Order: sequence, then C-alpha cells, then structure tokens
Amino acid sequence: MNSLEHRRAKCRITLKDKKGLPMSGCRIHAELQNHEFHFGSNIFWLVDMLDPSVPAETRALCEIFWEAWQELLNFATLPFYQKRYEPIENQPRKEALMRAAKWLNDHGFTAKGHPLCWHELSPEWLLGRSHDAVLENQLARIRRDVGAFRGQVDIWDVINESVAMPNYDHDENAIAPLCRHMGRVPLIKTLFDTARETNPDATLLINDYSTGEDYRQVIEDCLEAGVCIDAIGIQSHQHGSHWSEEKLAGVLERFSSFGLPLHFTENTILSGAPMPKTVEFPNDYKPAEWASTPEGEEQQARLILRMADTLFAHPQVEAFTTTWNFTDYGAWLGAPAGFLRKDGSRKPVFDAMKQRIRHDWHTSLDLMTDENGCCTVEGFRGEYTLQCDRKKAAFKLSKDCQSQTVSFS
Repeated sequence: MNSLEHRRAKCRITLKDKKGLPMSGCRIHAELQNHEFHFGSNIFWLVDMLDPSVPAETRALCEIFWEAWQELLNFATLPFYQKRYEPIENQPRKEALMRAAKWLNDHGFTAKGHPLCWHELSPEWLLGRSHDAVLENQLARIRRDVGAFRGQVDIWDVINESVAMPNYDHDENAIAPLCRHMGRVPLIKTLFDTARETNPDATLLINDYSTGEDYRQVIEDCLEAGVCIDAIGIQSHQHGSHWSEEKLAGVLERFSSFGLPLHFTENTILSGAPMPKTVEFPNDYKPAEWASTPEGEEQQARLILRMADTLFAHPQVEAFTTTWNFTDYGAWLGAPAGFLRKDGSRKPVFDAMKQRIRHDWHTSLDLMTDENGCCTVEGFRGEYTLQCDRKKAAFKLSKDCQSQTVSFS
C-alpha cells in the first residue's frame, strides 16, 4: 500500500482539568472517531426514514440501512434535483430535506447537496419560459436553497454534467437551451458567483461523468474566466465495464494538474452482471430483474477496495463517494450497486471497507502525560476523543496542528 503520511499528523497536546491545571501523570486513551477524509454515499433514503408519513415498514427498513451506514461512512449526499425537490413551483420540500440535513449534522456527519443546476430532472413547469426567466429561476433557487441550508449543507454540486449540457436532446428541458443561449462558461460562472455570494464559506463543485479532455478543457476555461471552483467532482459509474488501474491513474493525473481538491462524487461498481455494451443511454436500460450474485459480490469487494486504496493514497483526493447507492433498495437503474442488499443484509464489500476504514486506517493510542500534562498524538487526521479515567474531551488532529491545549470539564 502506498505511503499515507499525507493523511496523518502529529500534535503535542497539553491536558488541563476544569480548574485549568495541567493533568500530569495521566493515562490517556486517544481514539479516532471521524476521519478528516470524506468517505461517503448518497443517503436519499434517510429522507423517508425521518418522514412520519412514510409507511412504518419502509421506515424500519431504512433504519437498518442507517445503522449500517453510520458504522462505515461519514459523508452523505442529499437529493436537491429540482424536479423532485420542487415539483410545484415555489413549493420546495424544504422541511423534509432540512430534517435529514440536521439529523446528519446532529450525529456528527457532513451533508452535501446535489445538484443545484442540471438539465436532467429539471421541472416541466420551466418549459416555455424565456431564457432570462429560466436563468432568474435558477439563480433564485440557488439563493433560496444555499441560503436556507447554510450551516447544515455547506458542500454543493453547483452544476452537474456541463460537458453534455449544451447538446443534450434526450428529453425536453429548459436548462440545455439556456446553456446554448448563454454559453457554457458564462452560465457556470453566473451560477457559481451566486452560490458564493449566498454562502461565502461553502465548498462549491463542478461535477461530471466525463473524465476526458473535454471535461479538462471545460475546467480550464472556467478557471481562466474566474469561476470560483473549490473542488473538481468526478463521477465513476461503472455499470457497463470496470475502470482499469491505468484508467484511474490517468484520470487522477489529468485532473490533479489543476492543483484543486478532487472529489470522486458518484461511484458505482456492481455485484451483478454488467450493463450490455449496446446500451447508449443508461436511463433507457430497465431490466425486469438485475440480481446480485455471490461471484459478483466478491468481485465488487475486491474492486472497491482497490479503488479506495488508490484514492486514499492520492494527496489531492479529499472525498470518495465509495458507492453512489449504499443499498440495492431504490438504487439507480435498479442495479445491484449497494454495499447492502435490498433487505439490508451486508455484502462482502461492507466488511472489506469497514476493515480498511475502521481498522487499517484507524488510530487508537494509549498515552501518558508528563509532569506538564503533555503528550504527543500521532495518527490519521480527524476528530478524536480523549479519555482519562471517566473524563472525556474532544480533539481534532489536523495538518497544521503542532500544539494544542485540551480542557477536560
């Protein structure tokens, strides 16, 4: 496995009691609770779990998903597709999404919103309006939603799949014509500027399934135009064929050249048969049954683990949505893409990734403070608990942390 020193840090900490006195000669247990690195998935089913109007049987199944999810991951993508989030104009599902976002934050996890602007799943009620009216709707939507969720959702895919957007004609929508009218880069800049004005502290992404020169050129053009991209989103859905190690290395080389953080935002590796190569548009593929198989599950575990090792070892990668669908229940295209089966039982990939994240990439230390109440914590970067007897305190080990005082109440 490659060196992971870029994921680790070392910090000299001074422990003080509630009176402000050094805790000398104290046995300390330091335990990593939450990685700085984002290991994630989408968590669309959480909205149902928290909705009292959803049938109890469905909510109970989602609770099984949740118990497994929080054992493994720390980064959750919530659905803000305008067609579904705002099926009726000016009547967004704010309460349901806010409930989910707050739930995640209250449990110590990071929430992300996806997406703010996308030509697919844009609402029919936008059709027939002028380009100016459609643009104003998109900007108003950004101001409303990025503003309302500030502090709960501070990471956003601002625009989704802009490479294909100008020429998209698979179904009628109002966004692709707007992109053709304005030009791709001017539209992207206007959207990003509005999101930045609304939440200056947000992490704003461009996101795409294109991983070739066309996407690289779009990003270069955006940066030259002054678009405030904070991170580059890379989709890696592999329904039809698996990425080779060489392809992944090439993608990393291509997009790391910008010096920006990389987020692998949507990953799919199946535990069943691949999508036929004759399928041109994935949403058109609707088999009656797409089963998970024992052989497929073993292969899925092996390939996900290999990809995780590569991405965690790359210093510019800050997030890996390990699987777009955490469970096969409700998975995109009905594919066997999850870490869990439809009934909530766990596939081999779940245990393989848990071993990696919670054991191989974990830090657990027993330390002793000196006469000044000091000791050194060295391990994977993230949020820690420190325990001395029955007293506990929180501590964050970060890249720039050289010394820190931790107080026990």
